[in-house]
Amino acid sequence: MNETMVCAVGRVATQPVYREMASGPSARFRLAVTARYWDREKNMWTDGHTNFFTVWANRQLATNTAASLTVGEPVIVQGRLKVRTDVREGQSWTSADIDAVAIGHDLAWGTSAFRRGGKPETAPAPAQPEPNWETSQEGSSDLAVAPAQHPPEPAVLT
Repeated sequence: MNETMVCAVGRVATQPVYREMASGPSARFRLAVTARYWDREKNMWTDGHTNFFTVWANRQLATNTAASLTVGEPVIVQGRLKVRTDVREGQSWTSADIDAVAIGHDLAWGTSAFRRGGKPETAPAPAQPEPNWETSQEGSSDLAVAPAQHPPEPAVLT
């Protein structure tokens, strides 16, 4: 199937709206993407035209979007571009939507702390010893690997 995949870098323009639908969670927000260019005459960066996209997220991405994003934050959105044209009250309207596959904060502008969602936190697995990657002494080219050691199952924190 031919689809137009895009990656848009911009700022959250509206607070995400979260809805529980029959097909699962859904969230939407407006994304403002402003072109910037170097103005040689003024010797400074200048804002160009701003494009607005409606970003749609579904299922777990919708839940995480609603919990993570607020107006003004810099984000990167990857997804399928859908440009629609319709007539309302005699006027032609065009809208550009992005059905998001991935959404994240733009770390060029600040930091973000990731928290895994949907599952209870688990303790980190104990460190495993590195295998012996040296060649065996008999001159064979086979790699000698330490016997497999299976760590105990991690405990679930409550």
